[in-house]
Amino acid sequence: MAMARRSGSHLLSSFRPFSLLLQPPLADAPSPAASAAVASARRALSSASALRARDEKDAARWRESMDRMRNIGISAHIDSGKTTLTERVLYYTGRIHEIHEVRGRDGVGAKMDSMDLEREKGITIQSAATYCTWKGYQVNIIDTPGHVDFTIEVERALRVLDGAILVLCSVGGVQSQSITVDRQMRRYEIPRVAFINKLDRMGADPWKVLNQARSKLRHHNAAVQVPIGLEEEFEGLVDLVEMKAYKFEGSSGQNVTAYDVPSNMADLVNEKRRELIEVVSEVDDQLAEAFLNDEPITANQLKAAIRRATVARKFIPVYMGSAFKNKGVQPLLDGVLDYLPCPLEVDNYALDQNNSEEKVLLAGTPAEPLVALAFKLEEGRFGQLTYLRIYDGVIRKGDFIYNVNTGKKIKVPRLVRMHSNEMEDIQEAHAGQIVAVFGVDCASGDTFTDGTVKYTMTSMNVPEPVMSLAVSPISKDSGGQFSKALNRFQKEDPTFRVGLDPESGQTIISGMGELHLDIYVERIKREYKVDAKVGKPRVNFRETITQRAEFDYLHKKQSGGQGQYGRVCGYVEPLPSGSGGKFEFDNMIIGQAIPSNFIPAIEKGFREACNSIVLTDGASHQVDSSELAFKLAAIYAFRQCYTAAKPVILEPVMKVELKFPTEFQGTVTGDMNKRKGIIVGNEQEGDDTIVVCHVPLNNMFGYATAIRSVTQGKGEFTMEYLEHNIVSQDVQMQLVNSYKAAKGTE
Repeated sequence: MAMARRSGSHLLSSFRPFSLLLQPPLADAPSPAASAAVASARRALSSASALRARDEKDAARWRESMDRMRNIGISAHIDSGKTTLTERVLYYTGRIHEIHEVRGRDGVGAKMDSMDLEREKGITIQSAATYCTWKGYQVNIIDTPGHVDFTIEVERALRVLDGAILVLCSVGGVQSQSITVDRQMRRYEIPRVAFINKLDRMGADPWKVLNQARSKLRHHNAAVQVPIGLEEEFEGLVDLVEMKAYKFEGSSGQNVTAYDVPSNMADLVNEKRRELIEVVSEVDDQLAEAFLNDEPITANQLKAAIRRATVARKFIPVYMGSAFKNKGVQPLLDGVLDYLPCPLEVDNYALDQNNSEEKVLLAGTPAEPLVALAFKLEEGRFGQLTYLRIYDGVIRKGDFIYNVNTGKKIKVPRLVRMHSNEMEDIQEAHAGQIVAVFGVDCASGDTFTDGTVKYTMTSMNVPEPVMSLAVSPISKDSGGQFSKALNRFQKEDPTFRVGLDPESGQTIISGMGELHLDIYVERIKREYKVDAKVGKPRVNFRETITQRAEFDYLHKKQSGGQGQYGRVCGYVEPLPSGSGGKFEFDNMIIGQAIPSNFIPAIEKGFREACNSIVLTDGASHQVDSSELAFKLAAIYAFRQCYTAAKPVILEPVMKVELKFPTEFQGTVTGDMNKRKGIIVGNEQEGDDTIVVCHVPLNNMFGYATAIRSVTQGKGEFTMEYLEHNIVSQDVQMQLVNSYKAAKGTE
C-alpha cells in the first residue's frame, strides 16, 4: 500500500505543473514570486500577439493602400492632346471644378501648364505632377512635354513611374516624337496603354493609327473599344470587354450613359472582340486554353488576361476618344485602374554601395528601410523644391534622411504633395508615392535613405547637348543675378550645360535645340529681370582621325636644377564605329622603359586627343623625369602625329520630320536640298505629305520661320539628334579658314 501511495504521490507531483493551467493546485499555493512570473509571461504573450495582430493589420492596410495606387505618366508627340487629356482627368476626378483649354481665350490656361511661357506658347515645357482619386484609387499623374528639346523631362518622369498612357493623334498617327517617347518607355520597361485621341477631327482614322503602332512601334496591341461614328458624327464608344455602348452627355461629358450595342455595329464589334481575344491569347496561356477549347470568354476572364499581359509588357490595350470633346476619358481612367500595375507589381532595383554595387531588388513596401530618388528639382518660392519617388519605407516631416551620393545627413523641414504649382502639406508618405520636399540641397538623381542601408537607384539616361549659344548680360551690374539664374537652371536640367570659352572668355550655354535655349534666355529675362545678349548659335562640332599615325617624341628641357625629360613612342588610330567611348588608351610597353607611376600622366596628356592611342615604348631619366615632363611629352607627341592621321571634322546631323500640305511639296523639298538634307522617307497622309530627312544641324537655323513662309504657315517640323557625321571637304576648309580668321583678329 505504501508503495502504491508513493507511486500515486509521484504521479500527482509529476502532473502538478500542468494543473497550474487547468485548475488550482491540489497541494501548496504558489509563492508570490512564481505568481508574478506567470502574470508577466501572460502579459508578454498577450502583448506579443497584440503586436503581431497590429503588424498584420498595418501590413494589410499598407498593401490595400498600395494596391489602390497608380503612378502614371502621359506622353506623346507635340499637339497630340496630352495636357488637354490631363485637364479632363482632373475635372472628372473632382480635382478641378472648371475646364480651361491649353490656348484658352479666357486667359487662364490649362492647370498643368502653370508657367507663363507655357500658356503663351501653348506648349508644355516642364513636366508637372498632380494626383487625383478615381473610384477609391489614388492616381499620381505626371504630364510631360512633347517637344524633343525637352526630352529630359520625359526621361526623368518615366524613370520613376510604374505605368504610362501613350497618346496618339487619330489624324497624325505615329509621329517622330511618338517613336522617341515609346523608345524611352521601353528603356525603363514601362507597361502602357495607348489612347487614340482627336476622333472628332476631320480625317480621323483610328484603325490606321493602330496598324501604324504595330508596324512602326512594334506594339503587340489590339483595340479594347470601337468608336460609334467618326469626325463630326463621333458619338460614343463600344467597350469590347463588357460588350456595352457608352455615350458621354452633359455640358462637359460628365454623365456616362451605358446602353446595348447598336444593332448596325454588331458584326464589327464581334469581329473586333474576336481579334482582341486572339491577340491577347498569343501572350497569355490561360486565355489561350479557353480560346482553343472554344469556351465562351467572360468579361472577367478577358479583363484578367489583359491585365496579366499588360503588366508583363507583352500587350498594349488601345483606348479611343476625344479629350477636347469630353468623350472617352472616363473609360480610359477605368483602364488605368484595371490594366496598369500598382507599385507592388513593378520590379525596382537599387545598387548596394556596400557590396560592389550589386543589384538589389527592392521590396516596395513601407516596412523596409527608406529608399527614395530625387528625380526633379525646381526653384520654388520657399527655396529648392525636390521631387521624390519613394521606393521603400516611409518618410515623415521632421525625419533625418541621408543623401547617399554626398554622405550628408538632412532634416526634412516640409513635406508636400504637388498639384501642378500648388502644394498640399502632408505629415508622412510611404513607398509607392510621389512627393516633394523643401529645403533639401541635392542634385537631380541623388538617392536618399534612412541611414540603415547604402543603396543608390540606377541613373537615368541624359542625352548630350547638340547646340550652343554665347550669352552675356547687357548690364554689367546684373552679373550676379545672371550667374544665379544659370546655376539654378543647370541644377534643374541635366541637358542644360554652362561653360566658359577659354579663348574668347564668353559664357556658353548648351542644350537640346533652338527652342530649348530660347526658353532659358526668356526665363532669365522674366524670372531674374536680366536682359541677356545672345550670340549666333554655335554647333558642337567634333574632330576625329581617319588613319593610323606613329609618334616618337622626346621632351627635353634643362633650365638649371632638375630638368624635364620624357620620351614617348606609339601610335594613334581611329576607334571602330559604334565604340562606346571617345577615347581609349593602351599601354603596350614591355619592361620598364617608362616607370609605371608616370603612365597615368601620359594618359592624362593624351586624353584631350579623344581617340585610340597605343603606347609602345619610351624612355625616362632617373633625375629629370617627372609626371609633368611625360604629360607634356604626350601632348606634343599628339600634336606631332595628328596631321599625319588625316583628321576630319564631324558635325551633328538631325533627323527632321516635315509635315505640310502636298501642294507645297516641290518648294519644301527644294529648300531641304539647299540645306544639304538627304530625304530618307516620303509618305502621303490625306492632303498632307510627310517627309523624313537627315540634315546637318548647322543648316537648320531659322528653319521654323522658313517652313512657315514657304507653306503659308501650314507646315510644321520636328527635329531630333541622330549622329555626328564627317563634313564635306569644302565645309571643312570653310570651318578651318573661319577659325584661323577669328584667331587672326584677336
